[in-house]
Amino acid sequence: MERMTEKDMVRRWAQTWKVYGPELEKIRLRQVRDADNLLSLQLLSRAFNQETSKHPPRESSGLVEMQCHFAGLRR
Repeated sequence: MERMTEKDMVRRWAQTWKVYGPELEKIRLRQVRDADNLLSLQLLSRAFNQETSKHPPRESSGLVEMQCHFAGLRR
């Protein structure tokens, strides 16, 4: 059996997506349309509330400190 080149593999990958991509997109859209958003939000809110109750909110995200550090590197 002949070994595929990288170019052949990319071509095969692209052809596979060209053939199956539209059907996969239909499946994805149907799943999004049929999703129970209220249930998803309820489940996520429980997990979010449980996790946030364990840790007090931070006073800073660290973004300001990171920007100060980057500014110091420029000098």
